[in-house]
Order: sequence, then C-alpha cells, then structure tokens
Amino acid sequence: MRRDLFTPDHEAFRETVRTFLAKEVLPHHEQWERDGIVSRDAWRAAGRQGLLGLAVPQEYGGGGVDDFRYSAVLIEEFARAGASGMALSLHNDIVGPYLTRLATEEQKRRWLPGHTSGELITAIAMTEPGAGSDLQGIRTTATDQGDHYLLNGAKTFISNGILADLVVVVARTTPDGGSAGQSLLVVERGMKGFERGRNLDKIGQKAQDTAELFFEDVRVPKENLLGEENTAFVSLMAHLAQERLAIAVGAAAAAEHILDVTTAYVKEREAFGRPLARLQHVRFEIAEMATECAVTRSFVDRCIADHTDRHLHATHAAMAKWWATELHKRVVDRCLQLHGGYGYMTEYRVARAFLDGRIQTIYGGTTEIMKEIIGRSLLA
Repeated sequence: MRRDLFTPDHEAFRETVRTFLAKEVLPHHEQWERDGIVSRDAWRAAGRQGLLGLAVPQEYGGGGVDDFRYSAVLIEEFARAGASGMALSLHNDIVGPYLTRLATEEQKRRWLPGHTSGELITAIAMTEPGAGSDLQGIRTTATDQGDHYLLNGAKTFISNGILADLVVVVARTTPDGGSAGQSLLVVERGMKGFERGRNLDKIGQKAQDTAELFFEDVRVPKENLLGEENTAFVSLMAHLAQERLAIAVGAAAAAEHILDVTTAYVKEREAFGRPLARLQHVRFEIAEMATECAVTRSFVDRCIADHTDRHLHATHAAMAKWWATELHKRVVDRCLQLHGGYGYMTEYRVARAFLDGRIQTIYGGTTEIMKEIIGRSLLA
C-alpha cells in the first residue's frame, strides 16, 4: 500500500541508513555474533554518519530534528537488514529522551556530545532479577549521603550492558515511597563498586550485548541525579509509549521483510514437480500474512503520525506493541514452515529471524502487560 507518512527528506535519510548498513554493519555482523558484541568502531561510525542523537539539539552535536519519523526509518531499515546487534533505537529513542528532557544544562554539556558521537554508549537499567516487568517491585536502593547517593542492588537483561559508558539506573530513594519513591541516577563507567556480570547467552540477537549489572556501595554524586528526586516512575511512564512504538515499528517492518523473502522463495522452490507458489495452501498462507501485515502497517503508521504530532495515547502504543510483535512471531513461524527443512538452517534469513524476533513479545513490557494496560484503560 502507498505510504504518505514520509517526506523526500525522510526517504533521503533512508538511503543514508542503507548505505551505512551496507558499509559498516552487514560485512561485520556475523563476526559480531560470534563475538557476542558489536565493535565500538561501528558506534563511532554511526555518530559520524549522523545516526545518533537525531533529536538532540545541534548545539550538543545532535541532529536537532525532533521528528520520530527519522527514528522510524532507522528502525525499519535495521529490522529489514536483520541487523539486531546495534541497539541504536535503545540509544536514540529510549535513553536519549531522558538525557534531553530531564538533564540539567551542565549534564547535557557533559553527556550529550559523546552520546551523539558514539563515544558514550548508553543503557537503561530497570529490570531486576526478582521484579521483571513490575517497575513498582524494584529493590535497588540509593541512600542519600549528603553530596552523593550510595547505590546498592542488581539489574539483569540490560541491553548494551557490556558496552555502556552511561547507565540510567532506576533506584529506590525513599524506602516506603512506593512508586513515588524512585529516582533516576546516571552511573558512569569506572565508578567504584559498579561491576558487570556475564554477557548473557541468548537464543537470538547474539551480536547484541545483554548483561547483568551489580552495584555495591557505588558513590553516585548528586550531580548525576537525572530529573527530580522521587519522580522516576512518572518519567518512566511518560517515555514508555515511545519505547513501545519503536518496538512495534521494528516488528512490523521485520514481518513485512520476512514475508517478502518467503514469497520469493515459494516462487522458486519446487515440490512434486511444480513451484510451491502453485499450491493453494501456500497461496492462502501468503494471502493471509500479506493481509495481516497490511492492516498492521496501517495502524502502526497512524501511531507514528500521532506520535510525531504529540498525540499518541499510551493505550494505542500498547496496542501497537502487542499486535505487531505477536504478528511478527506468527508470520516468522509460518514462513519458516513454508521453507521446510531449509527454514531450520541458520544460513537462511528466516531461521535467524525466528531466533532474533522471539524476544519482542517480552521486552518493553510483555504481551500480557500490554493487554493489562489496554484493559484497564477501557474498563476503569
């Protein structure tokens, strides 16, 4: 279907992203998967190409264009390329807004230039071993010591956990404050007591470093408090809609791409002396998936447009995240089946998509959490 969401400037940016992928990412991605981590050189290359800090003001080295459609282009192209290693959307669309909207002028000058150049890779540490998606169950504590906080606790499943130079940590600053007693602290590489655990061995997204983080009496200066004390929960809720939309954008694009790959495959692959595409069952499968992808694309694009206009409702973001990621899971599974035995071989794109995409219904809030959010909004 025709998309009228993007302008010629967005499409020119798309070509820039494709060139970057072809030159700086795809030739190295298999090695990154073997290493379990992306080269820092690639992050610096992304900074030079203007792919980092798209919405960061130009005075700090950013793109100076607060238009989520550029992020959507970046997410779509990385998804279609199957390049799951570089967590650029995490850096740009999840951590970036905290730094641009909550940081003081001094903090912006200290952190944003490196954020946009790729010299300072970022992460956000919310999830804990015993809390999962329950942000109100966070147990990491930050005790006020006058001019600093004493940070203690552990986080897990942290994307960019090994590479990160700046980690935005959600911690409890008021023990009995419930969700109103949490704050955001920026922990920097090299702070005493800040340790990284193992680079977790995942079933997919092998090139993307995901780690456990440990904090033992880490002295975090008050100058590293992000936003007001005890307001983290409000900030997290305000920014989660963009995170969930970003995941939905990637899931929709990945589903469309793997359907294209499979459509081409069934036209070429023969069984019983004729192409698979001539079998009615195969045609019905392709027809159903194409229709579901088209309907999903329409809703996701509307959410992108609403977000660009600052009108995206958190419930719609949850709907998009739930539906697009579950669609991707269904499409990839059905496409793998259509590939037969070859679909089980990791040299085929569909097998890697099957492994890399499985996490999407879990991170950013599980499908079950999304349904709960939607249900509460409708039945409150």
